[in-house]
Amino acid sequence: MSTATTATTARPAAPHPRGDVVETPIRRVPSALRHGVTLAWRGVVKTIHSPEALLDVTLQPVIFLLLFVYVFGGAISGDTSTYLQFALPGVLVQTIVFASAGTGVALAEDLHTGIFDRFRSLPISRTAPLLGAIGADLVRYLTSGVIMLVFGVILGFRFETGPIAVVAALGLVMVFAFALCWVFTALAMVVKSPRSVQGLGALVMLPITFGSNVFVPASTMPSWLRWFVELNPVSKIADAVRGLLVGGPVAVPATAGLVAAAVIVVIFAPLAVALYQRRT
Repeated sequence: MSTATTATTARPAAPHPRGDVVETPIRRVPSALRHGVTLAWRGVVKTIHSPEALLDVTLQPVIFLLLFVYVFGGAISGDTSTYLQFALPGVLVQTIVFASAGTGVALAEDLHTGIFDRFRSLPISRTAPLLGAIGADLVRYLTSGVIMLVFGVILGFRFETGPIAVVAALGLVMVFAFALCWVFTALAMVVKSPRSVQGLGALVMLPITFGSNVFVPASTMPSWLRWFVELNPVSKIADAVRGLLVGGPVAVPATAGLVAAAVIVVIFAPLAVALYQRRT
């Protein structure tokens, strides 16, 4: 009797048919991405509970559009309705370029508050806080883009393409915004003051936005400036967005803009992560 009891006790438990650990689909997702999505959702919820956080990415594009269309539109294109068709896609791109600097400013502020010290104590990927911050900001930028398009329609803007092209235009702008966010993230890791990040960001944003074809065609510019405007990736994205919203060439400028965005990510994403790990 005792022998049978011992044998029963010593008998190992039957293994799970698929092994000791059940592999769920979420386990197959890289941990950095999973943790980044979780922190991004945290940022989105924070924005929902603080709607004033959307003011900078909603009011600014509306103000820019009103000023440029109704102040400069008549002088540039002869009438405001014609200029609105030209300017709105460019202002959409310009808005995202300006807003992407906010990612760096917000990260610099978070570094001062010590929130990243809390993240470091958690069992999460070291890159997850950066991915989460950028992901939450991309949701804000997408909201800003949709609001701007709706406001443009109210002003009289007319889409000359289909809904798929409009979605593609927003997607292209989001890809470029994702790339630029890494630039300002790296800057936030180097500059200690959030105000300094904002000031240096302006030095980057102003030349690449106003030195582009966002507001006026490159053909109207002097030759010494035109070469820079035509090589500027902001001009490529603006051309592609115009083509997707009102018709025109799309493949060539979109390809050039995506290549530029990929190069920016390849250079600045690893740099930002390395600077973040060194600083924290």
